[in-house]
Amino acid sequence: MTRPLSVALAGLGTVGVGVLRLLRDNADLIARHAGRPLVVTAVAARERGRERGVSLAGLRWYEDPVALAADPGIDVVVELIGGAEGPARALVEAALAAAKPVVTANKALIAEHGAALAARAEAAGVTLAFEAAVAGGIPVIKVLREGLAANRIARVSGILNGTCNYILTVMRERGREFAEALHEAQKLGYAEADPAFDIDGIDAAHKLAILAALAFGRPPDLKSVHVEGIRAVSALDIAFARELGYRIKLLGIARRTEGGIEARVHPAMVPESAPIARVEGVYNAVVAEGDFVGTVMLEGRGAGAGPTASAVLADLIDLARGRATPVWGAANGALGAAPSVGIEWHQGAYYLRLMVLDRPGVIADVTAVLRDRGVSLESMLQRGRAPGEVVPVVLVTHETEEARMRAALAEIADLDAVLERPALIRIEPA
Repeated sequence: MTRPLSVALAGLGTVGVGVLRLLRDNADLIARHAGRPLVVTAVAARERGRERGVSLAGLRWYEDPVALAADPGIDVVVELIGGAEGPARALVEAALAAAKPVVTANKALIAEHGAALAARAEAAGVTLAFEAAVAGGIPVIKVLREGLAANRIARVSGILNGTCNYILTVMRERGREFAEALHEAQKLGYAEADPAFDIDGIDAAHKLAILAALAFGRPPDLKSVHVEGIRAVSALDIAFARELGYRIKLLGIARRTEGGIEARVHPAMVPESAPIARVEGVYNAVVAEGDFVGTVMLEGRGAGAGPTASAVLADLIDLARGRATPVWGAANGALGAAPSVGIEWHQGAYYLRLMVLDRPGVIADVTAVLRDRGVSLESMLQRGRAPGEVVPVVLVTHETEEARMRAALAEIADLDAVLERPALIRIEPA
């Protein structure tokens, strides 16, 4: 074997410690696949004296992570700090400027600055790898960029956030409201004390921006991703979804349309028979549709020390072997410039739940608004009668344009018999 690949590790949180453990526990296996040993020789992290459960003896320690890039004994920098700005961005830029390859699990950094960083990596002639940035241990980056490289991708979609999938699973299986399911997720460590990044769809949007860039051969465009979270999903909606034959999932969806690339993250109703509907708990899944390969679905754990460390090591093994692929699957100059399409142009069916005062004429008023906006109804659910009280009414539309649906929704919300903000969930065919 040739000399070991010297690795600098910035960030010793859950994933960083996982990388150290994996490298040590599976050292022989990794060396066989890589063609030489992979050895962490330098680290950077806060709180040097903190107990992490792994030995750091013999490793060079840097208080300033950016200083890792200047270490002449380092072959590759692994960035596991996180965040789109601050030390993480500074370290990656410094490493690329020093012509050192970078492996990162930082989805926010790649989604927000991936185009500029890819240009720096290409100019320096080094690799920028980020398999661990999307869907943890699921090798979706390699599949899209390399395995499906000969296909025109029409659509890539999936469950991209395990926290949200766990919450929605608990709500469906146990009849819990959102706040109760979130509290349980926090107690189990599946949700942060401040869960906004997950439950508001931001985490999934970062991942979708990366997947869309790979699928459609253009730089990532996070600003064009429409984002909605799951805070407004209620146990009542999940019960009605079951009655209608659907399950509610937070999906990230990017697809090629005649007008350009549509990218959106939001709760969606998917048929119970769809494979992705059966992906439960903290699991992630990604579905890609290619013109020759057809539909490919990948499923697995989307986060955690083990799965994410596994993805980091996959990139390090490629580097050790000298296997290099352009960041977005093609040279910067060969990337396309397909325009982004706003959510207002989306065409699809919708679930609409209203809480209305049970009195004569209410349904007629609602359906008149939909008629006037050109929205056609497929079905309606109304359970029981309670004159003078508030009752739920569920409407399912045929396919229509988002802009029409939004205009109708605004008018319906203004009706005096509609006593709560209407709930709107898009219906996806699969």
